[in-house]
Amino acid sequence: MQATLIDLIRHGEPVGGQMIRGNGCDHALSPLGWTQMRQALGDNGPWDQIVSSPMARCREFALALAQRHGLPLAVEPALREIGMGAWEGRRRSELARLDAARYQAFVRDPLKHRPPGGEGLLALQARVAAVYERHAALWPGRHLLFVCHAGVSRALIGHVLQAPPKRWYRIRIDYAGISRIRHGYPTPNIECVNAPRLPAPD
Repeated sequence: MQATLIDLIRHGEPVGGQMIRGNGCDHALSPLGWTQMRQALGDNGPWDQIVSSPMARCREFALALAQRHGLPLAVEPALREIGMGAWEGRRRSELARLDAARYQAFVRDPLKHRPPGGEGLLALQARVAAVYERHAALWPGRHLLFVCHAGVSRALIGHVLQAPPKRWYRIRIDYAGISRIRHGYPTPNIECVNAPRLPAPD
């Protein structure tokens, strides 16, 4: 059976710039964010299906891309970013100054030390892996694009690698960074992580 290609692209810069932004901050893309997404994908439209987070910083671009290339779009609520609780909308420098002990514990072990009221990494893994597996089964041998978030991309890569959640934060995912999974027999493979431009399928 031919493998299914699944591209993951993180959204570009949202309005408000760099901050801790989970599923409690539904900010749209900034003008720079739109430019980052367009530069990453260029004029390409090789996908059979686009799958998007429901959050504005993903959904609005995914809709524009789907309309431009005449592609079907599925908006999946389970692809929303991980919830960051009381840290939503805060700057990392602010947390390092005002809540240094808790923030440093999070940096050392993000699995055990979540933000107050934040979502657990295992809960994130369960919901995004279910979406990934369902679409991989629905589209065998086809090419999909997931428009999502840094946390979601890390969780999906971790799912494919069977890597423990504590290690996910070692994966760098930039704005508009692209990762590719070749989902096929006997196991899925990671072909690239955080590429600045869409790689050509071989």
